[in-house]
Order: sequence, then structure tokens, then C-alpha cells
Amino acid sequence: MAFLPELILLAGALALFIISLGDGRVRLARNAALGIGLAALAACLLALGQEALLFDGVYQVDAFSQWLKLALAVGYLAVLWLSGDLPDIRPDAKPEYYLLMNVNVTGLILLVSCVELITLVVIIELASFPLYLMVPLRRERPDQRSQMEAAIKYMMFGIAANGIMLFGLSYLFGLTGTTSLALLRTGLSPVVETPLATVGLAMLWSGLTFKLAVFPFHFWTPDVYQGGSNETAGLIASLPKLGAVAVLVRLVTLAAPEHAALVALLTGLAVASMFYGNLVALVQKDFKRLLGFSGIAHAGYTLVGFVAMDVPGFAAALYYMVGYVFMVLACFLVISRVSRDGANVALEDLAGLHRRSPLLAGTLLVGVFGLAGLPPFAGFMGKFVLLKAVLARGHLALAILTVINSALAIYYYLAVIRQAFFRSAEDRPSIRLDAATQVACGLLIAVIVLLGIAPNGALTALASAVSGIDLGAVGAAAGL
Repeated sequence: MAFLPELILLAGALALFIISLGDGRVRLARNAALGIGLAALAACLLALGQEALLFDGVYQVDAFSQWLKLALAVGYLAVLWLSGDLPDIRPDAKPEYYLLMNVNVTGLILLVSCVELITLVVIIELASFPLYLMVPLRRERPDQRSQMEAAIKYMMFGIAANGIMLFGLSYLFGLTGTTSLALLRTGLSPVVETPLATVGLAMLWSGLTFKLAVFPFHFWTPDVYQGGSNETAGLIASLPKLGAVAVLVRLVTLAAPEHAALVALLTGLAVASMFYGNLVALVQKDFKRLLGFSGIAHAGYTLVGFVAMDVPGFAAALYYMVGYVFMVLACFLVISRVSRDGANVALEDLAGLHRRSPLLAGTLLVGVFGLAGLPPFAGFMGKFVLLKAVLARGHLALAILTVINSALAIYYYLAVIRQAFFRSAEDRPSIRLDAATQVACGLLIAVIVLLGIAPNGALTALASAVSGIDLGAVGAAAGL
């Protein structure tokens, strides 16, 4: 029962693989993917209270992992919903596209329960390689083949980040003689302040900060967002980042809260990511590229919670990333419906959206204002709890810089709203939405608003889950 969501997704991957062997099975593959997503969501709900240690203690099912699996399952369904009939994916590759999406989500679901470094590396590769393959599956246009360049950059940077991560892992293994997170925490305690341990931890986290698009591992982000299809960019912008934050929480707990060097490193990465992402986003004209640089800034906001290095900070970071997932999916839903035949959307293509499709305009307003951190949406409350966590630890300068960056970001988010609500539609046609899109818009708006006005339930559950992470039990179960 504890492994039920993973079993359903693994069986679903096998079913989608069989479906992809035939020709003309696009609709069957889509219906199967939706069925698998619904079954996985139901399984996550049923397994929510389960706890178990599996596979000789390298895989831990606890409240922390189960809540995140539920969020990932909801996000998977949202991505499937906004993808529609994949207008910008090559027709012959659509069944394989659904298979790769399922394998990616399977990897992310497995990732949040990993408590052993070798297993962690293998699962990161399982979640990463489908994304590398999904980017170049975009349909080629006479004047556009940027998906190939984006795919090569994504893969090369990903391989480099994984190499750095493995090199850091070798340092930690040399210091402690183990790859178990339980024994790593015990073994690192007497040497965690040494330069070798600091470098090892920093290099290990580099692979995960690549997934989160933290500076300086951010270079792939805008090109991949712009080069990939709207559906692929929406997936890359959301679910993998939640998985990366979940694993970072488990890894940062390896260091003592008073580890000054790591606090300084995380602070520097957070500030650099916020300023770089926000300043470069100011001059962007392509909406997906703007969201790419915005995503770098939001990765910096998320790291602000890690600087606190305590339970409230980790819970705030997770809460912020959960809200970010739904806010950015709302924006990509609008992009996928405004786009003509799957083409990229420039900011000027949003002109007059409030007349062409009031519901899409409202969804865009909620998503963009949430990303800007305006009340009463999830982004505002997320930044509030992040600032509260770091101020409680005495990081006043970081809090001030975070507020300054939030003010900078408002400018380019308002530029999006100006196009949608204060520009004439001219000769741009009205946009008709099907029932599924209307339901998706309503649900995304409801989730973003609900997380903003009633955050206590989510924050309490996340804080309880983080405080319940028990690596000692893992070691005992594994006989370590």
C-alpha cells in the first residue's frame, strides 16, 4: 500500500510503452495517460498516511514524501490537462511523448522518498533523460529549429551538473565511508566545518540546484523554455523544481544549523539568482523566455527559506514552491490556448485578451499577480512566510534584498497585464475554450487563491512532515 502510487505509475509506463509500439494510437495514449494520472492521484490519497522503509532502507515512505507525491500527482494531471492534443509535437511522436512524460513523473515520485545517494543519482537520471528527449520532439517549422539547440544545451548542462554532483558525492563518501543519509549525518557531524565537507556538500547540491535553475546553473533555462513546445516548457518549469526542493530539504538537514559557510553560500546563491533573473526578465519580449528568467528569480526566493536552516524555513520553501507550480501552470495554460498552432507567444500576442477570452485573462491575472507576490494570492503568502523564517534567524539584509527584488519583478509582470487588459485586440481573433479548459482555469484560480487566503493547513502539514523526517530510523532499519 505504501508503494501503490509508484506501482501504478510504473505499470502505466509499461502500458504506454506497449501503446506506443503501434501506429495511429495518439488518442489511446492520451486517454491512457489521463487514466494513469487519475489512478495515481487516487493512490496518493489512499497512501497518504502510510509509513514504510523499503529496499533495505534506501527508500523511505513518510508524511514528507506522501504529501509531496500528492502535489506531484495533481501537477501531473494539470500538465496533461493543459497539453490538449499536443499541437506542436510531431504527430508520429505523440504516443512516445506521453510515455516520456509518465516516466519523468515516475522518477519525481520516486525521488522524494530516496534516502541513499546512489539510489538518488539513479532516480535523478530516470527523471532527467525523458525531459532531454521531450524538448526536441517539437514539430519543426521552416524558420525555427531552436528546439534542437535547446535540447543539446539542456543535455550538456545536465550531464555537467550530474558530474559535479557525483564528484561531491565521492568527497562525502571518502569522509564517511557510506552513502546512506542516516550515516552521512552522523559521520559528517565532527567534520562538517572542514573545507572538504563544505566543498563536497556544495558540489552534491549543485546537481539539484541545476534542476531548480539556481544561479550559476541557470544558463539552460530561457533557451529550453523558448525552444521547447509550450507543453514541454510547462512541465519543465513546474514539477521537476518541486522534486528538487524536496531532495534539497533532505540534504540540507545533513548540515548543522550553525554551519556558517553553507549559510553564506546559500545566501549568495539566493541573492545572485533573484537579481539576475529579475533584471534580465525586464527586457524580455517572448512570454516563455520571460517566465524562464522569472523562474531563476523564484529559485532564489525558494533558497531564502533554506538559509534559515530550520523547520519553519524548509516548510516555507516547500510551500512557496507548491504555490509556484500552480501559478506557473496557470501562465502556461494561457500560453497554450493563446498560441496559434503551438507557436511561441510574444507579449504583444496577449493584446486585448480580456475581450478575446475573459476567462483566460482572469487566469493570467491570477497567475501573474501570484508570481509578483501580490495579495491575496499564493505568491504573497509564500514570500511572507519566507521572510518571516529568515528574519527569525536574524538575516535582515537578505530579507531587505528579497523585498527589493519583489518590487523589481512587479514591473515586468505588470507589462504582461498591460498587454492583456489595456491594449486593443486589433485583428486578433476571439479564443473559444472547451469545457475541459474552462474547468482547468477555474481549478487553478481556486487553488492559487485558496493557498493565499488559507495557508495554515498546508503550512502545518508541511512543517509537521519536515519535522518528522527521521533519518535515524532509516539507519536502524537498514542495520547500519
